[in-house]
Amino acid sequence: MVNKVEICGVNTAKLPVLSSAQMRELFLAMKNGERSAREKLIKGNLRLVLSVIQRFTNRGEYVDDLFQVGCIGLIKAIDNFDLSQNVKFSTYAVPMIIGEIRRYLRDNNPIRVSRSLRDTAYKAIQVRESLVNRHSREPSVSEIAEELNMSREEIVFAMDAIQEPVSLFEPIYHDGGDPIFVMDQIGDEKNHDVNWLERISIREALRKLSDREKLILTLRFFEGKTQMEVAEEIGISQAQVSRLEKAALNHMRKYI
Repeated sequence: MVNKVEICGVNTAKLPVLSSAQMRELFLAMKNGERSAREKLIKGNLRLVLSVIQRFTNRGEYVDDLFQVGCIGLIKAIDNFDLSQNVKFSTYAVPMIIGEIRRYLRDNNPIRVSRSLRDTAYKAIQVRESLVNRHSREPSVSEIAEELNMSREEIVFAMDAIQEPVSLFEPIYHDGGDPIFVMDQIGDEKNHDVNWLERISIREALRKLSDREKLILTLRFFEGKTQMEVAEEIGISQAQVSRLEKAALNHMRKYI
């Protein structure tokens, strides 16, 4: 879909490319109130949007939707770009386009996150960017929390809440053969050999018990019933249930 010629009615094969000199002239004209200059800047930088949306094509979103959202980011970048700063327009625009697309993906996430949590997370992202520009390094969570006058835990919780879910079948490596998926890199502590052997031992030990002992242990430990409930169900006293349960467990310990 990314390589198709037409996106949102725009023929991507015929998009113009502006030189640095042309960009500067158009920005100056736009600052002087020439509306056509802004339109030319938008059309002349749509290739930036196309290059950015390729990073998000594995999210299951329509490319047309991503392109439109990316264009909003591009327009914001054009309206806020400062020619006096010694920065290339693409360097300034790409993060804004990415930010707009990420915001769209977060707001359209199937997992609903409360508005207050999203607001906290967005503030934390803005503060992080501000601290990076100020100190030229990645700030710690504690520094972000201090800047916002919030606890470290609140920041971590809010940032975790807006993370996009990843499919267990998301490929993370592919060398031309069978791909490696996320699920291939996840350990499962419940399926270790020790636990597997314990389940076999318990099953074999249960087979050595009488039918009444098996019934009592099943009701108590697999169905979660109290001794009184078991006593009522099988028609004996609670004291008898207690004795039979202890005897059955002792027999099982010997077999295991």
